[in-house]
Amino acid sequence: MKTISKITTGLIFFWLLAILFLPTFAQADDCPAPACLAPDGVTCQNPCPPAANTPDVKLENPLGAGINTPTQLYARIIYSFMGMTGVVALIIFIIGGYQWMTAGGNAEKVKKGLDTIIWAIFGIIVIFASYAILRAVFETLRF
Repeated sequence: MKTISKITTGLIFFWLLAILFLPTFAQADDCPAPACLAPDGVTCQNPCPPAANTPDVKLENPLGAGINTPTQLYARIIYSFMGMTGVVALIIFIIGGYQWMTAGGNAEKVKKGLDTIIWAIFGIIVIFASYAILRAVFETLRF
C-alpha cells in the first residue's frame, strides 16, 4: 500500500512540474537576431520582419466538412452511434456463431449460441430500421 502511495505521489508531483514548467521551455524565440533585442535582453525594440510569401492561415473545421450547425452535429453523432451499435451487433453475431460451433454436441450450448445469433439478427434489424426512420426524418426536416 505504501509503495502505491509513493508511486501515485511521485506521478502527481511529476505532472505538476510538467504542467508548471513545460510552457516556459516551449516559448518560441520571436527575435532571433541579437540586434533585435532591447537593452534588457527580453523584449524587441523593433519587431522582426515577417517571412516573405507566407501563406494565409486557414483553420479547418475540426468536426469535419459539412458541419456548420448544431443540428448537423447532432445528426453526425446519432449516425456515428448507430454505426458503433451495428459493429457491436455484428460482434455479438460472431460470438453466437462461435458458441454454436464450439458446442461439441451439447444441446444447451447449441441453444445458447442460436439464441445469441437470433437476438443479434433482431438487433441488426432494429438498427437498420432506426437508421431508415432517422434518415427519413432528417431528410424531411433538411438537417
